Amino acid sequence: MYKHHLQDIIEPVVTELGYELVRVLSVGGQTNPTLQVMIDNLDHTDITIEDCTKVSHALSDMLDEKDPIENKYSLEVSSPGIDRPLTKLEHFKRYVGYDVRLETEEKVDDRKRFKGKISKIEKQNIFLTEDDKEFVIPFAVINKAKLVLTDDLWNEYQAAHEAVEN
Repeated sequence: MYKHHLQDIIEPVVTELGYELVRVLSVGGQTNPTLQVMIDNLDHTDITIEDCTKVSHALSDMLDEKDPIENKYSLEVSSPGIDRPLTKLEHFKRYVGYDVRLETEEKVDDRKRFKGKISKIEKQNIFLTEDDKEFVIPFAVINKAKLVLTDDLWNEYQAAHEAVEN
């Protein structure tokens, strides 16, 4: 499956429904792969099952009409979760101060894998602090990245939910 082509036709549908497209990913083999579509609310509140269902129905209709995937596949729409993937520069900006695990396409300081705290974002560069050493990682070379579930992240998540419930 052509990830960028799929993202290009999926994103307008998700955006029109009032959500942010976080990631499009095809998983599984050639027979009956799963097309995973991850969405988030624009105000970063929790995604509900109803949100996923609404997006899933709209995407199913569009994908049936445009038929961009040759073989049989399953569509899965989900939320990014607490240890969410970071796929856009804006995501990194939003989570400055948080721990992240990332992998690069090419070596940065003789490495491709990093785990550390996002210290700042300047232009198109992610500044990552790991063991008191700062790495400057160009956003363009990041292959995949996700938040690391830490006590701080969990406590903030819990506090936000308690505030909504009260």
